[in-house]
Amino acid sequence: MTDLTDGVLHTLFRSEQGGHEQVVLCQDRSSGLKAVIAIHSTALGPALGGTRFYPYGSEAEAVADALNLSRGMSYKNALAGLDHGGGKAVIIGDPEQIKSEELLLAYGRFVSSLGGRYVTACDVGTYVEDMDVVARTCAWTTGRSPENGGAGDSSVLTAYGVFQGMRASARHQWGDPSLRGRTVGIAGVGKVGHHLVEHLLEAGAHVVITDVREESVRRITDRHPQVAVVADTEALIRTEGLDIYAPCALGGALNDTSVPVLTATVVCGAANNQLAHPGVEKDLADRGILYAPDYVVNAGGVIQVADELHGFDFERCRAKAAKIFDTTLEIFARANEDGIPPAAAADRIAEHRMAEARHR
Repeated sequence: MTDLTDGVLHTLFRSEQGGHEQVVLCQDRSSGLKAVIAIHSTALGPALGGTRFYPYGSEAEAVADALNLSRGMSYKNALAGLDHGGGKAVIIGDPEQIKSEELLLAYGRFVSSLGGRYVTACDVGTYVEDMDVVARTCAWTTGRSPENGGAGDSSVLTAYGVFQGMRASARHQWGDPSLRGRTVGIAGVGKVGHHLVEHLLEAGAHVVITDVREESVRRITDRHPQVAVVADTEALIRTEGLDIYAPCALGGALNDTSVPVLTATVVCGAANNQLAHPGVEKDLADRGILYAPDYVVNAGGVIQVADELHGFDFERCRAKAAKIFDTTLEIFARANEDGIPPAAAADRIAEHRMAEARHR
């Protein structure tokens, strides 16, 4: 545990990735719960971010993921114009093996103990029905079912926002926001990816997909046999004629191995933390590949769950998510003006909003 503690303390207090306000390690032995709740910032309001349930290789890996994801939520919420800071929680373990009502209720009690500083919702490995259970012990829970006063599946507007980000990327890269005739490769057609497929097909795009789960692929191809399938992400990023690459699974998709062989000239996807390290975006720019910052284009879901706290209205949320098109274009323009990569431009805009809030 000493190595883990030293690593967490170093990250929090002495590294550029730190700056978090609070990190809580949670354990409930009877249910098997092990969780990390990370609150990066409450400058704009209560921290808001989902709960990831994942079989991490180590506790240190789980802590690192919570820290990275919560920081990303601060920037995402700021750029989405929400009055929320950034937070994230991770539950350690395979949800198919250990998820239970007892565990989720215990987790809800830990979130509730923070007194509203952190508002939770769904993420990888957690679903609407899980949030309904968590809400029984925690008032600060969103992403619940309509039957329980919630907004339902937030992946619907996440996909819509990514689609708007793609349209903005096309406008910037090719002078036309239309995706008709463009070839888009999607890695991961789960909760968000399968909705994104629908938007793209409706827009007249050609779609190529891959997913580690056969059932996810089959759900798409049974309904849309015209969608092409490749064996894995390695094959997808090398697909000839690919215009846009959409990472929609876990983070780190853009790295020193994938970027040199990527055939697409635009990257715009739903996955969080797509850049394996900050230098990757320069590598993309050097190859003439436009990167739409992930935390900008995938903000539709958090817009939805934030609205749930005030009485959910789908059309109001959809209108807010549509503005991701304008925000993405603004970031590209700022990047060109300042001579910096888009992610750096997005960071500056978000940091300016958070700094202003701190000095009010």
